[in-house]
Amino acid sequence: SSLHQNEFNSPQNLTVPSASSPVENSVKEPCTTPLSNDTLYSNTNSPSDSCVKPLCDAASEKKSQCNEGVKYVSSEGVKCGWGAFTPACLQFFNTPKGVLLFLCVASFLQGMIVNGFINTVITSIERRFDLHSYQSGLIASSYDIAACGCLTFVSYFGGNGHKPRWLGWGVLIMGVGSLVFALPHFTTSQYEVHLPKENGMCSSNQSMPCAESVSILSNYRFVFMLGQFLHGIGATPLYTLGVTYLDENVKSNYSPVYIAIFYTAAILGPAAGYLVGGMFLNIYTHIGKQMDLTPDNTLWVGAWWIGFLGAGAAALLTAIPILGYPRRLPGSQRYIIMRVSEAHQLKDGSQEMASDPAFGKTVKDLPRSLLLLLKNPTFIFLCLAGATEATLIAGMSTFGPKFLESQYSLSASEAATLFGYLVVPAGGGGTFLGGFIVNKFKLRCSRIIKLCLLCTVTSLLAVFIFFIHCPNMPMAGVTQMYDRRILLESSLNLTAACNTECDCLREIYSPVCGSDDIMYYSACYAGCKKKKSILDSGKTSDLHITPNLWLSY
Repeated sequence: SSLHQNEFNSPQNLTVPSASSPVENSVKEPCTTPLSNDTLYSNTNSPSDSCVKPLCDAASEKKSQCNEGVKYVSSEGVKCGWGAFTPACLQFFNTPKGVLLFLCVASFLQGMIVNGFINTVITSIERRFDLHSYQSGLIASSYDIAACGCLTFVSYFGGNGHKPRWLGWGVLIMGVGSLVFALPHFTTSQYEVHLPKENGMCSSNQSMPCAESVSILSNYRFVFMLGQFLHGIGATPLYTLGVTYLDENVKSNYSPVYIAIFYTAAILGPAAGYLVGGMFLNIYTHIGKQMDLTPDNTLWVGAWWIGFLGAGAAALLTAIPILGYPRRLPGSQRYIIMRVSEAHQLKDGSQEMASDPAFGKTVKDLPRSLLLLLKNPTFIFLCLAGATEATLIAGMSTFGPKFLESQYSLSASEAATLFGYLVVPAGGGGTFLGGFIVNKFKLRCSRIIKLCLLCTVTSLLAVFIFFIHCPNMPMAGVTQMYDRRILLESSLNLTAACNTECDCLREIYSPVCGSDDIMYYSACYAGCKKKKSILDSGKTSDLHITPNLWLSY
């Protein structure tokens, strides 16, 4: 009867015949599939069963009537909170948008700290702690060394574990790393500079004490490296498990937009780091202390440490809500069911082994997992493409501001601000636009790769900008002798007849240009005893010029 049929189709009244039932040979046992709300759906033909039926086929499995490869959890176990503390007010954030919010804050802080503040303060900590360029480069590279070392471990075990907990602890470690990076400011003596009355001019009895403590200060590079190691360890789950967690808990057509917003926040972070860090560098490193120095002076050291304290505290606070998220968000099960695999299929059937729920649970499966990845040519070439792109970006972002300082005589804050203006439209706008295009035109994997290839080939045209350059001016005592002869020795030879009585300091590097088109290490090494100021009108005042030489700076 129709009543009996309605009762059979109803999930609440679903009846399954027992093994001893006499109707076993005449009526097939319906396959039931539990969903996240603990209800059971039958395998009968119904328009509402289109998403469930492919998972259950009574004729396909002999031992089990349902596909055991997909696991389901009850909605009761996906509440947001910490242990038993799951207040109702927190459930408002227990959505994909809530996760996206906190992950964007975390990625923003990571970008601001690692790719913003670090690159902004490189020249300042070099000056403050007497570091060489290769030492500061090693500090910047410590982040990548740590991330590379723990990447395999985090992605392998975190992928099968509780992703929000891995993410939360990672953000927490990153915050601790920022506090460690700022620690040398509070453990060293105050930065003091003793300058002669006429700074950089030719005068006698110039001296610069504290040369004895230079070697001690340079040892603080190991503290900076430790902070960078913690940054690398903490940020590793963010860009591996964070993207996966977002992708698993949203619809497949919304995933590109969510991931694009996530990466846009990560790229806007460095822009904010350059701009905010540049503002902090205009403040003297010891706040409130009166100094005769200005930010334009080569010996100026700004308050490089403020940004790390603020961002580190913000990262610690951001880690708390991330730690409270469940393993899966409510309602995410249906997205996993509907998702279509676009992975590279191997002819030897290895993907069937990888799809086994028991695969990847132990360390023994790690070599086999790596082998499966190495057999995937698409994955390998995408990794190589990302690595080469990261190499270019890392070098440019680390030493780009420093290049602007030396090439265009800019202060550290000015160079950082200009670099921030470059990163905002290029990085943030490009990333968000890419996600918008993927979602707008419904691009699948193959077409996404073609889009990346098109953008990469187009960007190659920008390489021709490097053919436009200005020749380096000859520098007296560095590239040539004072009498215009080429300097064959690799070491500096700054002493000449015009500055033998000046007692010039090599610590004061302030290059100036002469009317003879030669650059000098400083006004003192050029033999200038008094400043010459050049007014906007072109007139000069306060002249005291060495014969056949005028200086401007």
